[in-house]
Amino acid sequence: MTRWQDWVAVAAGLYAAWSPIWTPQIGRSMPVLMVLGVVLLSVGLMNLAAPGTAAMEWIEAIIGALLFISPWVLGFTPNLAVSWTAWICGGIGIIVGLWAVQPAMRLHHRGHAQPSH
Repeated sequence: MTRWQDWVAVAAGLYAAWSPIWTPQIGRSMPVLMVLGVVLLSVGLMNLAAPGTAAMEWIEAIIGALLFISPWVLGFTPNLAVSWTAWICGGIGIIVGLWAVQPAMRLHHRGHAQPSH
């Protein structure tokens, strides 16, 4: 079973990772967007492969949060195009990661239910 949230996380990670191609970068913004984008993409793919792992959904939300705060922490807020890319892709990572935690937990518990005798 795959959830739409995982596909959205993959798309957000892919967009962030590829954004340096079409968005002028300054300072550390390019490696940050590329690395965190690839990590968000990878976690989304892992969630697609193993949908009952709630811990990975939490990690997805944390990676989204890191991406979201990166313009302030690393000081590239003056470049609004890059900052908005980080805020939007990071916000998406946070939202879909948290949204998918409960379904992942239910799927995990259903998969580990003890058979009745």
